[in-house]
Amino acid sequence: FRFKDSLAEDLQSADLVISHAGAGSCLETLEKGKPLIVVINDKLMDNHQLELAKQLHRDGYVLYCNCSTLVETLQSMDLSALKPFPPGQPEKFASFLDKVFELQ
Repeated sequence: FRFKDSLAEDLQSADLVISHAGAGSCLETLEKGKPLIVVINDKLMDNHQLELAKQLHRDGYVLYCNCSTLVETLQSMDLSALKPFPPGQPEKFASFLDKVFELQ
């Protein structure tokens, strides 16, 4: 895709999402309950995308690969093995901030 203001409509209609490993892209896709294959850019320095992809994979939420292994990943994937991503709990974060800043 070229730049779009929102991918929400595309995500809603998708059966599978293949994305880079940006945190926003990953979380938005997982929150929509869509299976996700994360394609990392292994040429990046200090590759936080790889770290995120590995952790989400270890937790059972995504499959990940690089460009050269994407076809193999698509051919061997078992999407039923992926776990649903748990919903966010913003109230816990708000409570944490209240305690840190002594607002309660």
